[in-house]
Amino acid sequence: MNTCKTLASFALLSIAATGAASAATVHSNQVRVGAYFVMYDSKANDISGPFVPAGVNLEAKDVNTVYLAYLRRFSPHISVELAAGVPPKTETAGKGPAALGSVPFNGQVLSTAKWFAPTLLLCYTFRDESQALRPYLEAGVNYTHFFDRKSTAAGDAVNGGPTQISLTNSVGPAITAGLTWQIQERWSLHASYSRSWVKSDYVGNTAGVLRRTHIDFNPTAIVVAAGYSF
Repeated sequence: MNTCKTLASFALLSIAATGAASAATVHSNQVRVGAYFVMYDSKANDISGPFVPAGVNLEAKDVNTVYLAYLRRFSPHISVELAAGVPPKTETAGKGPAALGSVPFNGQVLSTAKWFAPTLLLCYTFRDESQALRPYLEAGVNYTHFFDRKSTAAGDAVNGGPTQISLTNSVGPAITAGLTWQIQERWSLHASYSRSWVKSDYVGNTAGVLRRTHIDFNPTAIVVAAGYSF
């Protein structure tokens, strides 16, 4: 009888210990998926080149896309994040005179491009892991590659013919402030605000006639995402 009681007690203790260990499980990997709202604080030099009057400029239009990220936890407070988004199509519009000659210019979409911009971030998360709400700060490096660059019909009209667009790649710093809400052992919600320093040299080539400018895109972004830890 005593032996049965001892075995039963041992079994109950084992189950309790297993439950406690499960509740305290910490997962080292996490993937996040969400919405990525990108707002450009773009500034550019006036376009230079043949037949270009003073005050002709460009600006990038805001864009939304899907946010994707992978995080690796190294300690209760330190992790590394690799963040990116599904490459969106960004429109560049004319800024300056209402028209160049008889061709509408100001506010017209002159070119489009897609960008792939992975960002590697070192993350510090505040408060203990037992807390449901934890703010965090991140700092790191952004790489932006522009591709699928196209001049629109309005851009060709402004430039005087079919135009090829080139944009140089960019490497620059990035920072993020965010908040994590741990809603379950594996599932969490995240909201963040970030800024990246992105710059590029623009060249438009119209039958060998080159027009140039330097653009600081400097996007800020709001992210709302769900995370799964494993």
